[in-house]
Amino acid sequence: MKHINPARLLARLGIYCLGLLVLAFGIALSVNCSLGVSPVSSLPYVVSQISGITLGTCTTIVYSVYILLQMVISRKFQPTLLLQLVFSTIFGYFVDGAKYVLGDFCLPGYFGKLVMLAASIVLIGFSLVLYIDVKIAPMPAEGLVGCLAGKLDKPFSKMKTAFDCTSVLVGIVLSFLFLGKLVGIREGTVLTALLAGKMMGILRKWIGPWIGRICFGE
Repeated sequence: MKHINPARLLARLGIYCLGLLVLAFGIALSVNCSLGVSPVSSLPYVVSQISGITLGTCTTIVYSVYILLQMVISRKFQPTLLLQLVFSTIFGYFVDGAKYVLGDFCLPGYFGKLVMLAASIVLIGFSLVLYIDVKIAPMPAEGLVGCLAGKLDKPFSKMKTAFDCTSVLVGIVLSFLFLGKLVGIREGTVLTALLAGKMMGILRKWIGPWIGRICFGE
């Protein structure tokens, strides 16, 4: 049995939670700039606007549905699903906390909003490196994508694109159906979908080795 180093495990948990906190601020910035939230946040955001419930709570609810779908597809309960539920709940609090800290802050003018969107994309890319590279547990969206990819024997990348597009499409339908207009999905949603992964790749070159040394002694 492989020995688990408590200090490194604690470091992994800390970096994972830091990644979720950074992601929460990235989402909060995208909401405040009003140019469209990221694809994975589009459905929780629309549900929040429809229900009047906080974005953090709706994120936890939607992510819980993703966890339930993983159980239905795999037909079994795995320990990682419990971790996903715990971290989804923590992430929900982080999102509401980030929104509380930022309040209604928004830079003036369209250029100012673009600056906020760019900062959001950088933070999202940074957060992905942090919570993915420590290899604890995927967030429910990525977990569901991985589950579907395995079940359908499709590449993860293609399934992720299909999942993001489906999330946005469902958000659009719900938005028009319950609100009579499009909310939360704009040009920023497309830009985030195109650039967040690329930003992750760029930042991973700098941050990846640091995470490897601290968490795995590489």
